[in-house]
Parts: sequence; structure tokens; C-alpha cells
Amino acid sequence: MFVRIFLIVGITVLVWSAVARSTQAHGAKQVVTVRPNDTLWAIAERHYGGDVRDAIWRIEQANHLPGADVHAGQRLVLP
Repeated sequence: MFVRIFLIVGITVLVWSAVARSTQAHGAKQVVTVRPNDTLWAIAERHYGGDVRDAIWRIEQANHLPGADVHAGQRLVLP
């Protein structure tokens, strides 16, 4: 009886792990290259919905930026 339950639970976990989809909470990050005349505000507007100020803060934190200044050619990770 216990062997049967163990097998059913094991198969269920195996199937679930094979078909489960990632939320990408810790998945690959998107990287963008700053274009000429780009600002963090413009980048945040292009890539995020909602409060742009929050997106700017998250971009600054993810890239360890001391402020909102960016320059053309700089690569930024978008969280």
C-alpha cells in the first residue's frame, strides 16, 4: 500500500517538475544598450509599465548606478 502511494507521489512530482514553467523571477535578465540621447526615464518607459520612477530605481539598483546618468553604448541589465 505504501509503495503504491510512494510511486504515485513520485510520478506526480516528476511530471510536475517536467511541465512546471518558470516565473523567471531569477531567470535571465534582459540587457539593453543605451542609445544616443537615451535617459533612464526613456528606457524605463520603453520596457516597463506602471510607475516609471519605480522602474528607474530598480534599474539603478540592478546596475549599481550612483544616479540616473547614463551614456551611449553603456549596457544595462533590466531586472
